[in-house]
Amino acid sequence: MHRRKRISRLILAVALLALPASLHQSAQAEPAPAPAASPAPDGAAGIPLENLAVTTTQVASGLKRPTTIATPDDGSGRLFITEKAGTVRVYHPDTGLAEEPLLDLTGVVNGADNERGLLGLATAPDFADSQVLYAAYTRASDNAVTLARVDLDGSGEPEELLTQEHDQYSNHNGGQLAFGPDGHLYWAIGDGGGSGDPFLSGQAVDTLLGKILRLDVSRTCGELPYCVPEDNPFADTEGARGEIWAYGLRNPWRFSFDSADGSLWIGDVGQGTEEEVDHIAQDQGGANFGWSCREGSVVFDETHCADDADYTEPVFSYQSSVEGCSVIGGHVYHGKESADLLDGTYVFTDYCSSTVWALRPGADGGPYESAVIGETPTQVTSFGVDVDGEFYVVNDLPGQLHRMSFEEKQGS
Repeated sequence: MHRRKRISRLILAVALLALPASLHQSAQAEPAPAPAASPAPDGAAGIPLENLAVTTTQVASGLKRPTTIATPDDGSGRLFITEKAGTVRVYHPDTGLAEEPLLDLTGVVNGADNERGLLGLATAPDFADSQVLYAAYTRASDNAVTLARVDLDGSGEPEELLTQEHDQYSNHNGGQLAFGPDGHLYWAIGDGGGSGDPFLSGQAVDTLLGKILRLDVSRTCGELPYCVPEDNPFADTEGARGEIWAYGLRNPWRFSFDSADGSLWIGDVGQGTEEEVDHIAQDQGGANFGWSCREGSVVFDETHCADDADYTEPVFSYQSSVEGCSVIGGHVYHGKESADLLDGTYVFTDYCSSTVWALRPGADGGPYESAVIGETPTQVTSFGVDVDGEFYVVNDLPGQLHRMSFEEKQGS
C-alpha cells in the first residue's frame, strides 16, 4: 500500500501548496553541518530512560477531531484546543471543557477533506495584553494554506499574512505554529502532498514546501504584512525564499522548542520506510534534513541527491509499518511534578502504534539515549504543555484530552 494512501486516513499530514515544477530550483545556501548530539541543558536530571513509565488520565471529551493545543501565558491556566473544522475550544482544569468556542473560523476553513482544516495555533508572546492569536489553516475558498492573525479584542476576523495555493493534493497541508525563543513565529509546511515528493520541493529553496519558516510578525516590511529576519539563512540568496529556516522535510507535523536551551525538535513523518526525529541547536538555521534524497537515515531516491549537499541526520528513527505509521512530535519536559525523573527529556509518540518514546542527548555529545516508556490513548494528534510544564495530549476521532504523568517503574 502506498504511504500516502495510508496516511490519508489520518489527520496528520503536513503540507503546503503545489507549485509548478518549473519554479523549483536546487539553489543552495550554506546549510548548517550535521550536528553531533547536543548537550543536555544545564541542570538536566533524570533516571535511566528504561526505568521511566508514562500514564495518561482523560480529563475532557466531546472534542471534534482536535488538532493541536496552545497555551496562553496570561495567568488563566487555560488550554486552547483547535478542532479540525475551524473552532478553538477552551479547557481549564477546574471547570473542564467550555461549551462555547473561543473562536469560530469555520466560515473560512475547509475542514471537509481528511487532512485539511484548522491545523495550527499560537498565542502572541504578549497575548495577555494584545489578545492576538495566529492560526494556520486551509482556506475554504481555494484550499490555499494560510497563516492568519486574529485579534480577539477586535473583530475576530482573520487577517491573512501569508498564503499559498494547495489545490492539487489534499494531504501534507502543514500547520504547526510556535514562537521561538527569539520572538519570531515558526511555521511548518509539508512537501506539497501526493507521494514521493512529486514537485521535488524538499531540496528546492525557491518554494515554501517541505520547510520550516521563520517570520517576524511584530512589524511589516514594504508590502509584506511581516518581515523576513535578516539572519534567516536564505534572506540574501537570489532565487530563494527568505522565509525559510530549515528544509529537506517531508511532513513535519509537529515541532517544538526546548524552553531551556532554545533548540528545535521536529517529528517528520516518513514515506513508508522510516519515521524520524530531528534536533538542531538554536543557531543552526539552514539545516537540510535530506528529504527527498533521504528518508530518515536511509536513501529514498538517489536521483534527488546532490553531491555537494550537507544533510543533517536524524537523532532518532524507527521503522514505519513496523513500529508505527506517523510520528507525532512532542516536547522536552521541564515540569515540576516529575523533574527528578525526566527533566530535559524529549517525549513523543506515533499516531498508529501509540508507542511513547523518551529521548535525550547523550552526555558530553555522545549518542542519544532512548527508550519506550509506555503508550498513549489511540490516535494522538498533538501534545500540549501547560504553564507549569506538564504534558497533555489530544486524540483524533475519540476527541479526548488526556493529561500525562510519569513515574519510575516498580522494581527498577
